Amino acid sequence: MPVSMTRADGVTVFTLTSDPKSHCPPVCEIFKVLCYNPVCCTVSQHLRRTSQSVLGTLHIVIGLLNIGFGVIIGLSRGDFWWEVFPFWLGATFMIFGITCIVSEKFPSPCLVIINVILNLAGVGFAIAAIILYSINIGNRWLWWMCDFDDYYWRIPTPSPEANDIKERCMEGEAMILMLMRSINAVLVVLSVLELCVTISSAVLGIKALRSREKEENKSTDGPELHKPLLEEITTK
Repeated sequence: MPVSMTRADGVTVFTLTSDPKSHCPPVCEIFKVLCYNPVCCTVSQHLRRTSQSVLGTLHIVIGLLNIGFGVIIGLSRGDFWWEVFPFWLGATFMIFGITCIVSEKFPSPCLVIINVILNLAGVGFAIAAIILYSINIGNRWLWWMCDFDDYYWRIPTPSPEANDIKERCMEGEAMILMLMRSINAVLVVLSVLELCVTISSAVLGIKALRSREKEENKSTDGPELHKPLLEEITTK
């Protein structure tokens, strides 16, 4: 399904030859042509940035740590449904990392643009992670661990052994609560690191696109600059 473009008097016209055997609507065919366009999908060494693989690895590591610590945080709390955000945050960060690595291995303009868009969106996800984990630090409780209300309601005067068990349980609850808050603090630091990584990856992608544009301008301007000189030499 070829596509052609003509420009005249400030008007750009795209001519699309549709496939009669295709059952897709015209809009989908247009997107298909744009995605498979050689101009957008051709690998260009000017877009290659070796730092993208490092940043992508950091994305993946941060995502795995979010998922791993999210399991610990979720199991330490009764309402597990509230603790699902570390999982989708971790999965999102890993997608960003995979995109960074792929955009370095196959540095086509299409992949670099997708990488920049995803990392710009990742800035918002990283800020959301910082806010959620900060809220989670002060919103921790383990009320279900040492809940002896039913026992004390049935026995007005608890035994010394029961009081000793409750004191030890309260000490263990305080230690676990401190550990959970420390894990959330670590996740806040990782989210700040993720914010820096997403910004760095987006900036590198934008610089790569701009450098490619400059290289193309130089390559197109070069023959025009040397053409008058060649004509002058040939006339002499």
